[in-house]
Amino acid sequence: MYGLGEKQFRTLFNRASKLPGIAGENFMFLLESRLDNLVFRLGLSNSRAGARQLVAHGHVTVNGKKVDIPSYIVTPGDVIGLRERSRGLKVIKEALEGRHHLAGYLEFNEAAMEGKFVRLPERGELSQDIDEKQIVEFYSR
Repeated sequence: MYGLGEKQFRTLFNRASKLPGIAGENFMFLLESRLDNLVFRLGLSNSRAGARQLVAHGHVTVNGKKVDIPSYIVTPGDVIGLRERSRGLKVIKEALEGRHHLAGYLEFNEAAMEGKFVRLPERGELSQDIDEKQIVEFYSR
């Protein structure tokens, strides 16, 4: 669903298990905090794979600085934008036109073409299809 390989998945889980709190929820919050996922959630891309490509090709900025690492973990309060020369891309315009709703933990400024990661999502705002307890059980072996 998030387009991660096994090694990235394991690394992210290990990082989540070291954070205070429930490992499964921390894991979900880290997945949602990835730059490629937030670009997708903001509606700048129609898919996570497309968002990953936008980031990797250097079209995305975080707090005004170009970031080309899709796995970059964005912290609450960071502003995700597009580089000046990338704002007119057809792919981005089509994605923004097709956006249906914006997650409650994000804000988007249409005029500036940038979004803000306001806060970490609550578990109820995330996909109910994922059973993080099974993920924790699998990786705790």
